[in-house]
Amino acid sequence: MLKKLLCLIFLTQIITPTFTKAQDISIFTQINGRYDFTFIGNTMNPYENNFMFPDYLLTQSSANLNLSSNDRIERAYLYWAGSGSGDTLVKLNGTDMTPDILNTIQGTSSSLDYFSAFKDITTFVQNNGNGTYTLSDFDLNSLVTTYYLNATQFAGWAILVVYENPNLTLNQINIYQGLEALSPNPYASPPIIDNMTIELNNLYLISNTGAKIGFIAWEGDRMIQESERLSFSANGVTTILSNSLNPSNNAFNGTNTEINETNLYNMDLDVYSIENYIVPGTTSATVSLQSAQDYVMLSTIVTKLNSQLPDATIVLENPSSECNSRELTLAFTVSNINSTEVLQANTPITFYVGSEVLATTYTQNVIPIGGSEYGTINLTIPNTIPLNFTLKAVVDDTGSGIGIRPELIENNNTFEIEITLIVSPSFNTLENLTTCNLGLNSGVFDFSSYSELVKTNGNHVVSFHESYDDALQNNNPILNTNNFQTTNSPKEIFVRIDNGCISVTSFLLLTKNCPPTVYNAVSPNNDGANDSFFIDGLRDVFLNFELFIYNRWGRLLWTGNNTKPDWDGYVEDGILSNKAPSGTYFYILQLNDSDYPEPLTGYLYLLR
Repeated sequence: MLKKLLCLIFLTQIITPTFTKAQDISIFTQINGRYDFTFIGNTMNPYENNFMFPDYLLTQSSANLNLSSNDRIERAYLYWAGSGSGDTLVKLNGTDMTPDILNTIQGTSSSLDYFSAFKDITTFVQNNGNGTYTLSDFDLNSLVTTYYLNATQFAGWAILVVYENPNLTLNQINIYQGLEALSPNPYASPPIIDNMTIELNNLYLISNTGAKIGFIAWEGDRMIQESERLSFSANGVTTILSNSLNPSNNAFNGTNTEINETNLYNMDLDVYSIENYIVPGTTSATVSLQSAQDYVMLSTIVTKLNSQLPDATIVLENPSSECNSRELTLAFTVSNINSTEVLQANTPITFYVGSEVLATTYTQNVIPIGGSEYGTINLTIPNTIPLNFTLKAVVDDTGSGIGIRPELIENNNTFEIEITLIVSPSFNTLENLTTCNLGLNSGVFDFSSYSELVKTNGNHVVSFHESYDDALQNNNPILNTNNFQTTNSPKEIFVRIDNGCISVTSFLLLTKNCPPTVYNAVSPNNDGANDSFFIDGLRDVFLNFELFIYNRWGRLLWTGNNTKPDWDGYVEDGILSNKAPSGTYFYILQLNDSDYPEPLTGYLYLLR
C-alpha cells in the first residue's frame, strides 16, 4: 500500500550546544589533497515501511569499515535520523554519542516531526580504524504507532569517512549539510510534484577524472517510483543521475551503492560518477530533486573533484616600531596548507588600512603543498592614519582587490591585526615642593603622591631620578620618595614616564627658612638637659642672626651670633659675679632675614 504523504514546512533546529532556525543544505567544509570519501551505515527498519507495517523498529544495527592499508582517516562524521523530534543519546560501539547539530522538520498536516542528527567522530574512528561499527540505544519504538499510520516510521544511521591515500590524485572534497525534504501530494487536484534545488558552490575543477557525488538521504521507498528524479546541472547542462542500483525514476530506493546493497530500508547511501557531466573550470553546480509521491529527506551531499590548485593564506605577527615613529616593521607568513598545487613565486601581497593601500610586496619562492614562506616588510604609516588602526594584509592581491592566482578557496586570503603606534606619553606638570630648611639648605621631602599625579594614563610606569641621564636610562631610581633628604637646594628631581616610549619631566625641591622654635627653660647644672638657651632651627639656617639677653630691668647681659655657643647664664661684664641668678630674662632675636624683618622677642626662665 502506498503511503499517505504530508505537506511540510521546514523548521530546522540545532540543539546541544546551540539552537538555530531552519538550515538549508550548504557548504560545511572543504578538504583538499589526496583524498576520497566513502559511506558506511545501516537502517533500523526490519522491513520497508508501509501502512501500519512494520509495527516495530530495531534499536541497533551494524556496518563494517574496510579501508585499505594505505588509507589514512582524515575526517569521520556520524549521522542518525528518524521519526520524531530526535533521539539525542545513542551509543556507537558502546560509547555515548550526543549530537553537535540536530535538525528537525515538522509536517503541517499532522504536526509530525522528523529529525537528522550530526556529530564529528573523527578521533573516535581514527582510534578504532577498520572493523564493525554498531549504533545502539537508538529506540524510536514509542513513536511507531503514531507514524505507521502514514508509513513514515523509520530510523537509520551513517558514517561519512574522508580518507587520504598517497596514490590518489589531488582532489577537493566538498561536504554540504543541512536538512531539506520533498513533500509531494499525489492526492491534490492537480497532484503536487515537489522539487528542491541545492547550490553546490566553491568548486574549481582542473580535471573531470574520478569526479563523483554522494548523498545521505532518509525515508525513500523502493516501491514508490513516481516521477522521482535526481538531477545534476553544470555549465548549462542538466543530467538525470542513475546507476545500476538507482533507476532514473527511483533515485531514493533504500540502496547503498558503496557495497551494492538493496535492502537499506528507508535510507540511501548512494554515490554517482559525474565524470561525464562536468568539465574543467567548473566553479559551481546544482543538484535538483523531484518526487511526485515519495517523501524524502536529504541531509548530506559530498563531492570529490580533481582540483589541483593552490590556496594562499597569510598571517601577520610581531609588529614593531620605534618610539615616536611611523615606520612599522611587520613579519608575515604566507602558507599553502589547504591546497592541491604549489603556489607560484611572485604572488602579490598588499597591505591596507581601510581602503588605503600602504604597500605591495611579493612572495620570493615557490611554496609547496603544505608549505609556508616567512617574510618581513617595512611600512610607512601616513600621518592621516590615527595611532590606533587595523592593518589588513591580502595575499594574491595586486592592490586593486584582484588576484593573479586561481585558488581552491578565494575568500580566505585576508588577515587583520590591530596596530598601536607608540608615542612618548603625555604627562601632568608637577609643582615644585618646598619644605623647611634643616640647615645649610638641606631638607626632607615627601613626593610619593607625584607618581600618580604626573600620569595621564593609569598604565604608565613612573620612576624618579636625580639626573636626566639616569631617567633616560632608568638607572638608580629613588626608592624613598616619602622620606627623601637632600643636603642642598634647589634640587632638581627628574621623572620618567614610560608607556613603551618615555617622557621625562622634572620638578624642584626647595627649602625655606621657617620660624625657629624657642625652648625658654635654662638650667645650667651640667646634667645634659637644658644646660643652655636652645633655639631650634636657628643655627646654619639664619646664618647672620643676633641674639640679645636682658634682665628684667632692661640691662643687656649677653649678645650672641652664629659664631658663639648658646647662652648658659653667663653675664658678660658682670658685676661681682659672671653667673646670672635664677629668674626671668628677656631675649630679642634679630634673624636678619628678608622674610623676617621684625625681631622675635620673648622671655626665658633661668634656674640654678
